[in-house]
Amino acid sequence: MLGYHSVRMDACLRLHPCLFCHDSDGQNLFTKDVTVIEGEVATISCQVNKSDDSVIQLLNPNRQTIYFKDFRPLKDSRFQLLNFSSSELKVSLTNVSISDEGRYFCQLYTDPPQESYTTITVLVPPRNLMIDIQKDTAVEGEEIEVNCTAMASKPATTIRWFKGNKELKGKSEVEEWSDMYTVTSQLMLKVHKEDDGVPVICQVEHPAVTGNLQTQRYLEVQYKPQVHIQMTYPLQGLTREGDALELTCEAIGKPQPVMVTWVRVDDEMPQHAVLSGPNLFINNLNKTDNGTYRCEASNTVGKAHSDYMLYVYDTTATTEPAVHDSRAGEEGAIGAVDHAVIGGVVAVVVFAMLCLLIILGRYFARHKGTYFTHEAKGADDAADADTAIINAEGGQNNSEEKKEYFI
Repeated sequence: MLGYHSVRMDACLRLHPCLFCHDSDGQNLFTKDVTVIEGEVATISCQVNKSDDSVIQLLNPNRQTIYFKDFRPLKDSRFQLLNFSSSELKVSLTNVSISDEGRYFCQLYTDPPQESYTTITVLVPPRNLMIDIQKDTAVEGEEIEVNCTAMASKPATTIRWFKGNKELKGKSEVEEWSDMYTVTSQLMLKVHKEDDGVPVICQVEHPAVTGNLQTQRYLEVQYKPQVHIQMTYPLQGLTREGDALELTCEAIGKPQPVMVTWVRVDDEMPQHAVLSGPNLFINNLNKTDNGTYRCEASNTVGKAHSDYMLYVYDTTATTEPAVHDSRAGEEGAIGAVDHAVIGGVVAVVVFAMLCLLIILGRYFARHKGTYFTHEAKGADDAADADTAIINAEGGQNNSEEKKEYFI
């Protein structure tokens, strides 16, 4: 009897295609679309708003009856009845695959009959995520190609690139095959020495993926040496005559430099200098040791150097150079120029003061001579000393008659 009703209903649909068309005014049967991740469980619910004990039936996309009331004619054990009543038919589908995707129909045997459909959409996460770097080892300044592939997903995967915590922009291509999508993203990356050991991350975004699905590769970048000179003695940093000097050359690179050498720029190394690997030792410093000392290091990528400018101070020197590195000699020369300028200014001031004292001395000497000349007025014309005194006392009265000037 059940098979008869199912066959009869299908025959009616073929003869009258609109027999179960949606009618918004009198529709009493409802369902909703389902989205499920591959391998999980999909739940289909056929609901009746106002029940009149009419028969509810569920059909698959091929119009095969899955459930008629609470009976399952279809021999697929993945379909299980969750609830059956006059107002609802609820069925679960376990272990959903991409082949289960499609439109499922709910039918209600009323007068007139009603039909509603639900669409099952199956999401397929990427089956494999691979990252590939063009070169296992790169050289600083070189541009390399990095590819990431997310295979067999539905819908297509979105790929994002990161270098450490910094997001980068790649170029993606999508290939479709049998409703599945394979996405390949290409990243062109120019590497620097700071990138050595930094991870390049390929991360996917997909509605079927929760959390972060990613893969990564660590960059290996070779770079030329970085050279730094460290003064290990004297501790106070002041190089004076008779003292000793010890410099250590620190060189870091990838691959690690195997050869570190010392040279004296534009001159020969002092005979009393001792070289021991990265160390330079000069005993009993004197001013002939002044100059630029260079540490050189090299590896398969390239070579680099750092300079130290030595300036030997007198034994009485107490001023310590600001920095003992490749700029120390320049700063010492600047300090010497500053002292010379100050000395010149002081000399000019002293010379000006001496000139001023000479002028003032001549001025006062001139006024003093004039005073004694007035005191002795009349003495030159006197016949004896008594007369000279008398003439001097009366000099005021004779001032209009006789004037004498001192030149």
